[in-house]
This record gives sequence, C-alpha cells and structure tokens, in this order.
Amino acid sequence: MLTEVELERYARQVMLFGKDGQERLKKSRVFIAGAGGLGCPVALYLAAAGVGYLRIVDKDFVERSNLNRQVLHWEQDIGKEKVMSVEEKLLAINPHIEIEALCQVIDQTNVSELVGDADLIVDAMDNYPTRYLLNRTAHEKNIPLIHGAIRGFDGQATTVIPGKSACLSCIFPCAPPAEVFPVVGVTPGIIGMIQANEVIKYLVGTGKLLTDRLLIWNGLLAEMDTLRFGRRFDCEVCGHGSSDV
Repeated sequence: MLTEVELERYARQVMLFGKDGQERLKKSRVFIAGAGGLGCPVALYLAAAGVGYLRIVDKDFVERSNLNRQVLHWEQDIGKEKVMSVEEKLLAINPHIEIEALCQVIDQTNVSELVGDADLIVDAMDNYPTRYLLNRTAHEKNIPLIHGAIRGFDGQATTVIPGKSACLSCIFPCAPPAEVFPVVGVTPGIIGMIQANEVIKYLVGTGKLLTDRLLIWNGLLAEMDTLRFGRRFDCEVCGHGSSDV
C-alpha cells in the first residue's frame, strides 16, 4: 500500500494511472545493466517515478571523462565505483525505494543470477556482446528487455517482449565493430528517458510499447523516426529453430 507521503510525492502520476498503477510501480523489480551514460538517466527517472526495487550492475569506476554525460556522477565521485555513486544519488532523490548496487562484470557465468526475478531488464550497456547476452537471458527467463544505444548525436531504442516480438538479434544479427565512440551528453539523456518511459508504460500497462519498432534519434536534425521490423525465421535466439519457440 502507498503511504500518505508517497501519495503526496506521486500525486501527479496517480492522476495518470491511478493508485493501482503507482502500487504496481512500487512492487516492481527492475534490473539495470550499466551505470553510465544511459544507466544514469534510466535509474534517475525510475527512482523518481517510484519503481520500488532497482538492481544496478556495472564494473567500472568513475573517471573524469565520464562527467560530460553520466549525470549521476560528479567531480567528487572520481575513483568511486559507479554503482555506489548512483546508489547514493538515487536514495537522496527518493528514500522510499530500494537500491541494490553491484560492482561486477556481467558475463555468461553470472547473468542469470544477476537478473534474478526481475520484472524487466534494461540494456544500458556500451557493447554488443553484453547486449546479446542480456537478450538471450531475457528470452530464457521470459522477461522483457528495453534496449538503448547511442553514438555522437544519434541514438536508438526498442522494446523486446519474448515470445511476442522480434528480439535484439533479429534487428542486429551481427555486432558493429567495437570502438571508443564519441558522444555528446544530451544523447544518452534523450535515449535513457525513452527507455525509462518504456519501463513505466510496461509496468503500469498503458500506452503502446516500442515492440517490433526501432526508434531512431538524429540529434543534429532534431528528428525522430521509427523503423518497423519482424522476427527473423533464422534468428538463433527467437527464430524457428531456437529452444524457446
């Protein structure tokens, strides 16, 4: 049940999706992979919205070069574990939620345990091998995945519902070359907020999700488009020959 303090805090949201919707947010468990450029705005807005439990996993420490875009890390956090820096800020923003911060590498030996019984997985990573691992885990556990990626002024986002929509491997059967990519700070802010918006819509059961659509943001032109796609018959994760079909 929502407390009187929570009802006051979330009053403008309750106007949108009622007490039941806000209570669903409070009871929800979200796994966020990454505490960097995308993970910071995702975690910030989900915490502010009242998502009750956030498990955030990232292996890195705060560096000065992060500060142009990773908005929950500040000058005094340099050298600190990113997940601890994020946890500190989120609890200051909203003390009514629970944060579990884990400084770990996400790999095939621990990803299933790390995701655990989450209601939803957020891909806020900066590399495709881990994204593919999260995508496969989402299908194995039948947990929705919210994907986001950025480069420079450009970004993309989509939502994967296992068994109902195309998966990340359908869209990107081959990973792009690994690189240290340029980025302006507003780009992960925009894409991260789109991801957070998808999370909230899914958890409260409202709106139309970005399933089978890839949202493309072009910051230089200030244009946003969506590309439609479908499940690939030969996809190794969700196609005809995969184990979950």
